[in-house]
Amino acid sequence: MTLVTYTPKPDLDGATDVLVLGVAPDGDGARLVLGHALSRRPAAALLAAAATVGATGRAGQVHVVPATAGLRAGAVVLVGLGEAPSPATLREAAGAALRAATALPASSSVLVDLPAADADALEAVTEGALLGAYTFTAHKGDRRGGGGTNDRGPAGVAEITIGGGLRVREGRDRVEAARVAAESVAWARDLVNTAPNVLYPQSFVDRVRERIAADDAPVELRVIDEKELEELGCGGIIGVGRGSARPPRIAVLSYRPRRSTGHVALVGKGITFDTGGICIKPSADMWQMKSDMGGAAAVAGAVLAAARTGLPVAVTGYLCLAENMPDGNAQRPGDIVTMRDGMTVEVLDTDAEGRMVLADGICLAAEENPDAIIDIATLTGACMVALGSRTTGVMGAAPVTSDILEAAGRAGEDAWELPLPAHLRPSLDSPVADIAHKAGRMGGALTAGLFLKEFAVTPDDRTPIPWAHLDIAGPSFNADAPWGHVGKGGTGAGVTTLVRYLRERA
Repeated sequence: MTLVTYTPKPDLDGATDVLVLGVAPDGDGARLVLGHALSRRPAAALLAAAATVGATGRAGQVHVVPATAGLRAGAVVLVGLGEAPSPATLREAAGAALRAATALPASSSVLVDLPAADADALEAVTEGALLGAYTFTAHKGDRRGGGGTNDRGPAGVAEITIGGGLRVREGRDRVEAARVAAESVAWARDLVNTAPNVLYPQSFVDRVRERIAADDAPVELRVIDEKELEELGCGGIIGVGRGSARPPRIAVLSYRPRRSTGHVALVGKGITFDTGGICIKPSADMWQMKSDMGGAAAVAGAVLAAARTGLPVAVTGYLCLAENMPDGNAQRPGDIVTMRDGMTVEVLDTDAEGRMVLADGICLAAEENPDAIIDIATLTGACMVALGSRTTGVMGAAPVTSDILEAAGRAGEDAWELPLPAHLRPSLDSPVADIAHKAGRMGGALTAGLFLKEFAVTPDDRTPIPWAHLDIAGPSFNADAPWGHVGKGGTGAGVTTLVRYLRERA
């Protein structure tokens, strides 16, 4: 585990492997933006070095320079902050700086001194630093220097010291909250990055059980296996899992503090690998479908973070786990299945499987009569077409949607609200079942949301339950160049948004 410490009085002239400092635009060059004092001589030398390497202070720009005279650091990372850095800017800057630091020959100890004058800024810097240094080595052989999982923190970095402007107790509390959140994101990334022959419904459950035990978290785990799913009438997830030799599971994580201020249900799509089923996907980039369980990973991470930090909010997480595979027993287009709530669904495309497993999970959540239900899923390519690869689509109804959007903003995760137009609902009508699970190509993300909305109701009189749907198809997996605190591969999208949402309800 990487040790993270906070100090309101960092010694910038002291010994450390890597010193991280901020720079901002200053005419054609850059100026230092220090959280704390630095001796005049090394400050002047760093400015000269910044000019030599062409530092402009543009947000996200990173330069590694040798430690100048008067500094006992092995190297200095200068990271651009832009004109007026926000917590989001600081999170990305700290992440970019630590990614650069971990590439250096020596990066065991890192001192980060960015302008973290308030609580939000300090948490952002801490999260960014930890997540920027994230590496995944579980599948590396011993000869390549791997053989173990990232588990708790950045490989190669033993200690990160964060400087800030808060008093010691408040600063340490904020850094600790950020550490727990970052570790939960890192664990979610680990799950997404794990090969699909290693991570499947039952092994996903095993990973969750192991994590609960390792954290000694006050979380109860109930596992609903394929036999019980049949008995419960969860036809959606049973149908999706029929084509796989590895049967589906719904893992229920329950955190119940003694004096709770409410109860929130989180439902995560956990398709551990998605071939598309009978409607099989093209082979190009299918390997990325190991990430189709990113929603379940986010829910698991958020529940554990809530428990570890002792939030006074009861949380139940439903991990809807299945493999979508094409064998002789696989679900067919045209099949009609009966969901947990008794609604019949006409299956039109077996590659639209996520909404089917989520619907059963939402039904189970609704039976507990929570104050709100939030589902999160790598659900539709249409959402990526609309919003790109870094933005989560949020659907549902206020105040849950507005609260989620505010939480996402504070967590530094891009999110945008999408509508659920009533005029699109008839496109889900079926002549042979209560509802079809898919409509036409246009508005695909919206009709998926409209389908899920049908299940976020009380079981007795079908009264709507406050509900929001988060489509993380874009931001859950980064196949492009690293940026900010996000590397290649699984991103852990949604964890910090959900944690922030729960914190705000406390």
